[in-house]
Formats: sequence, structure tokens, C-alpha cells
Amino acid sequence: MIESLENAIEEMKRVDHLVYVSLKYTRTVDVIKSAIDRMIAFFDNVIEGLLKQAKENKIIDKIPQMPVLRAELLKKIYPNDRSILNAVTLYLSLRKLSRARYDKREEYRRHVTMIAYLDDGNIQEIQIDDMMNYYETMKEFFEYVKNKP
Repeated sequence: MIESLENAIEEMKRVDHLVYVSLKYTRTVDVIKSAIDRMIAFFDNVIEGLLKQAKENKIIDKIPQMPVLRAELLKKIYPNDRSILNAVTLYLSLRKLSRARYDKREEYRRHVTMIAYLDDGNIQEIQIDDMMNYYETMKEFFEYVKNKP
């Protein structure tokens, strides 16, 4: 679990730089997309760490290879843990955003927007403020997991 959390810390540093430096100065959808991909990598590492801990505690027998199955298994292990359920929900929605076809609006301006066309037909708009909210959720989740017994 320790190695997974160390990898998550490194990803969190990268996301921090992307959100607070790169996105602030470049204001492009490519940076938003890159930050989303780094957030996904962060959640992958934290989920892997939690599953390794569950395996060590003999709660589960094996860890699935596919990321979505890992997230679903984590939801089954901690069905009443709001923090974990909220983080897994964010993780799954970020994965959908990452795979979605997208357009750009107002690049190089304060309200740069990534318009994602999701597989289910919905359209989601992501702006700088959304990215900052996602990052804050990520940090809170990491602190929760780090202090979890």
C-alpha cells in the first residue's frame, strides 16, 4: 500500500502544477485533458493501495486487473463509507470524460471550457473552477485514506 500511496503523491504534485500553474497561464483544453488524465492516475494508485490493504487483511482474495472492476470492488468493500464512495464516483466520471469526444470553447480566456460528449448522449462542460474543485476533492480523499486505520 505504501508504494501505491507514494505514486499517488507524485501524481497529486503533477495535478497541482497543471491546475494552479499550467492551466492558470495557458488556459487551454489540452491542459484540462492532461489534468483529468493525471487525476485518473492518482485515483488508480489510491484504489490499488486500498485493495492491497484489503487483500493483506484477507477481506478479498484477489485484485482485479481492470480499473473499473477495481473501483466496483472497492464500493462493495466499503458500502457505507461516504468518502470512498464519492471518490470512486468522481473517478468513474473522470474516466468517462477522458474517453469522451470533446470540443473547445474560449481557449486562452478565463472561461476556457472543455465540452465533452459522453457515450450516454449527455454533454458536460468542464471549466477551470471545476478542475480546482476536482483537485480539492482529490486532496481531501488522499488525507482521508492516509489517516484511515
